[in-house]
Amino acid sequence: MTKQYWVGEFYVDLSRNQITQNQQPQVVAPKALSVLTYLAQKQGEVVSQEVLLSKVWPETVVSPNSLQRCIAQLRKALGDDGKEQIYIKTHSKQGYSLECQVKWLSDSEQVPVQVDTDSSKHHVAPANHEHASPNAVVYLNKKRLLLFILVILCSFVGAHFARQDEPQLFSVGEIRALTASDGKEFASIYSPDGNYIMFHRFSEEECVNNIWAKNLTTKQEHKLTEHIDSYGSHSFSPDGKELVFIRTMNCEKPITQKKCYQLMSMEFAKALKAPQPMNILLECKNSEIRSPHWLNNNNIALLQRESTQWQLISYSPDKNESRIIHNVTDGNIIYYDYSPKDDLFAVISIHADSQHYIETLTSSGELLSSNPIIFTPEARRHINVYANFSPIKDHLIFSTGRQFFTLSFDGTVRNVSMPLDQPAFSPSFHPDGSKALVIKGTFDFDIAAIPFTELSKAHNKLDDYIVARSTMSDNTGILQPGGSLLALSSDRSGEDQVWLYDGHTTIQLSNFPIDSDISAMKWSHDGTDLLVSVNNQLIQLQLDGKQTQHHTQHPIIELLHWDKTGHIALAFANVRGTKKLMEYDLKTNEAQLLTDKRVNWADKSEQGQLIYTDHMDRFWLSGAIEAEQITALNGYGADEQQFIIKENTIFGTNNKRELWSYNLINGALKILGKLPSNFSNISDIDNEKIVIRARISAKKEVVELVMK
Repeated sequence: MTKQYWVGEFYVDLSRNQITQNQQPQVVAPKALSVLTYLAQKQGEVVSQEVLLSKVWPETVVSPNSLQRCIAQLRKALGDDGKEQIYIKTHSKQGYSLECQVKWLSDSEQVPVQVDTDSSKHHVAPANHEHASPNAVVYLNKKRLLLFILVILCSFVGAHFARQDEPQLFSVGEIRALTASDGKEFASIYSPDGNYIMFHRFSEEECVNNIWAKNLTTKQEHKLTEHIDSYGSHSFSPDGKELVFIRTMNCEKPITQKKCYQLMSMEFAKALKAPQPMNILLECKNSEIRSPHWLNNNNIALLQRESTQWQLISYSPDKNESRIIHNVTDGNIIYYDYSPKDDLFAVISIHADSQHYIETLTSSGELLSSNPIIFTPEARRHINVYANFSPIKDHLIFSTGRQFFTLSFDGTVRNVSMPLDQPAFSPSFHPDGSKALVIKGTFDFDIAAIPFTELSKAHNKLDDYIVARSTMSDNTGILQPGGSLLALSSDRSGEDQVWLYDGHTTIQLSNFPIDSDISAMKWSHDGTDLLVSVNNQLIQLQLDGKQTQHHTQHPIIELLHWDKTGHIALAFANVRGTKKLMEYDLKTNEAQLLTDKRVNWADKSEQGQLIYTDHMDRFWLSGAIEAEQITALNGYGADEQQFIIKENTIFGTNNKRELWSYNLINGALKILGKLPSNFSNISDIDNEKIVIRARISAKKEVVELVMK
């Protein structure tokens, strides 16, 4: 069959994986072009998902998300926004069709490569893009052929020498699943000798985890910890004999924080034979610690936070003392990694100029380099960069989900192509650099709407109250004021998008780019549009899909409240690397810091009063001079829970999963019922029902990427 054809005004060249319009080629993934080609063969006909999956991925089991991503790539290449659907049309519950005219080229009409002598690059240059007749095709004569060969030779030689200076990007030859259980695995690393992998296995029921090891030769798994608990990331001693990690627990007598942190160690060889007790190296009751790395000098590096700022410290177990290695004045440290091979730190931070920086330091804290990070458009959508050392000299690697990027010490970010169909965390490399571990998988959360009168029934039969069921992660679900719609954020199409559910049909409203992250959304008071915090921005969505971006002074972490009439948005923002509670005037772009306290949640009452919870889960009500604590709600805050204010009443849950209400006018506190065991958080509420997010299942596993 021909490898070149026209779709409307777009020239498709399968031999080069390109779609060209007006001599501007775009490289498109081969599978996406295979989907387009099959639709072109069936031009005007509706082709089901099942048929497309069987034709494009024969004898291969893939999820419908792979097809949906191909459709999204094609629509982007064809300039089709997915709403008007001029080229590729979606037929609900039926499939897809290609609606525009297709012209197949015969062998004599095939368009050759034309050389651009100014740019010294070869590209496809179709002649008359309406008909592409044989007379319009320009063939290379002998002179042009010689010129073409000369250019190719020069390009080859130039590329050869350029490759001596520029690092080669990663190429994955094989993907191996290393764990497969009903639990959820994360925090995977190799042992220093590369013979074992370490990982955490999480219990959904108890929301805690155990530390496990797996022998890569025998495939035998070993549970290392005696008791399930809340353990953080781990690191090996240089000789591989000990393992260090952080345990998080509730403080017995909270003073400045609810959680206390212990730096623990255990003997690895003994733990392989039987679960071992742990040694407490360090305990923090008034500061937070995370991300331990055992250094070559036998000290342990940690990130420590007092109040809001993180600093990199070095702790000596032998001397039981610590010192600061690095901090950022008027900024904050986001992440760091340590290379035992080079005895080197790489620190990601945000400075006073609000820019991200990559800094390298010796283990003693000597600053070797400090450069602003130059993001690609795809990588810029994400606030925090969690980059790890890679086998490429002077380069780290990080992930934003299904997209991977290299980050050089000079701040340059480059895209890396990795064949992953599900989101994955940043790789952790084998000591010899030949392979890497990633955590890959999905969550399944659903939105449930439960009438207050049936809370006791829903405790045992939650499935009866699920709305807009999917097998992916359905997140926020909010009720339309004065209407019948439910707006929800979900990645059911492969990307996090806003959807509208009318009680029967779910329709995609937004068309955000790949690896988008929706943190929250709010309806306007009249129910005519939505404000969404997505990719660090505030986007206003109308019900016809039209969108408007509101520019703010800082990257937005989460939208908390929206007053459309007053042009006011309350949000958590990233201010020089620190989460701050800010109020934005969307008309003037003015910003106001509302409190210096660490805040977990905030909203406004009907009278415009600010209510928030602090890092101790205490409730506060703003006043004329200072905030007043709502002492009646002491003990009613819950870890990482959101609360809702409706008609001057706060609704929330406590750690017993009890739903409660508190009237801000008369101070009445009521227990309304108990929520199901797989309840995750409250989404919305009205006079008749509560909308919650329910945890159905989670599949996270350790996967090994073998490099070519």
